[in-house]
Amino acid sequence: MSLPFFISKKYIFSKKDSRFINLISTISIIGISLGVATLIITLSILNGFEETITNKIVDFDSHIKITSYKNILPDYKGNKAKIESLLGKYAVYVNPYASNLVIIGTKKIKEGVSIKGINPTDNWKGIEKSIIEGSFKIDEGKIIVGKKLSNKLQIKINDKVTLFALKNNELPSPENFPNIESFIVSGIFESGMADYDDLIAYTSLKDAQKLFSIGNNINGYDIKLNNISKIDSLTNVLSSELHYPHSVRSMYQIHRNIFTWINLQKEPIPIVLGLIIIVAVINIVGTLLMIVLEKTSSIGILKSLGANKKQIISVFIYQGIFLAITGIVIGNFLALLLTGLQEKYNIISLPSSIYFVTSVPIRISLEIFLGISILTFLLCLLISIIPSYIASRIQPVATIRFR
Repeated sequence: MSLPFFISKKYIFSKKDSRFINLISTISIIGISLGVATLIITLSILNGFEETITNKIVDFDSHIKITSYKNILPDYKGNKAKIESLLGKYAVYVNPYASNLVIIGTKKIKEGVSIKGINPTDNWKGIEKSIIEGSFKIDEGKIIVGKKLSNKLQIKINDKVTLFALKNNELPSPENFPNIESFIVSGIFESGMADYDDLIAYTSLKDAQKLFSIGNNINGYDIKLNNISKIDSLTNVLSSELHYPHSVRSMYQIHRNIFTWINLQKEPIPIVLGLIIIVAVINIVGTLLMIVLEKTSSIGILKSLGANKKQIISVFIYQGIFLAITGIVIGNFLALLLTGLQEKYNIISLPSSIYFVTSVPIRISLEIFLGISILTFLLCLLISIIPSYIASRIQPVATIRFR
């Protein structure tokens, strides 16, 4: 054990130290702990928002969506094979669908929704795992609705609902009556996002084609990729290869407002919370300066016994390191505890109409914990040099004379 480390240890754990100095040290540790915990929790929430919303959009929508400028896309089976060949190894699935706006209701209540007709045999695991009542069963005459929509319509499993849809996408007239079909509710899903739980319902592709009077045509394709980093390049490839009336957009283009909102939240927060940590570690300067004043005579004696400037500086840097490590460990523990409780019990809920999710999402990441801890430690170490250097400049003769 080196002499500076031994002396620093004695200063820290000595029961004869001033209670005031111990109080200041405790306040410094609390400041660092709260700064570290706050920054970790905030970044975990922001990452959780981005990951949760992205996953939900992919589950109920897609990475890339192909629609039509003319509302319908003919020969979808042949075009599907072409799309799959263009995507190559990056395609997880290419699912055709038929979608349009309808009025859904019971005898007493009516609501406007978007009906999406899908092939039950295609890959729709995102919707299937979100079923909370009933089952993912879209046979002929069956429909799956969101939880918020079911609450509005006051319906439950096996209830009957009626759908009113425009024929040929034209306004109703005496010669062009709307299509009216009855469906049985076979499942209720909950995604946690208001746009899906309130505004979308699912039927089979054949039922939707019949309801919209579009024959064997479709309205678009949902595409999921196995490598999201390729989303922009593949969107460009599809856009250049698929001609009119195909319209190709990525989820970042379709949901631009959501992802812009997330990025807007992420940009200033690390700076603001970084300032919190800086304020906390500056407390170390005050703490160490107080210790220097308290230990002035001891420093003088050490220098008179032959301790050099480097050793004196090391004594107080070790104390700064002790305060930093203690604060960082407590901050990490506090952040892990609070994020763990939120992740498990969803203590804090949110209005989904504003925040897109029903509870605060958390993504616990080792990179965030390590990154913030290392940054805080380096700041504390850097800031500890100032009072340590002041202590090394103390003259032993003056301190001993006025001891």
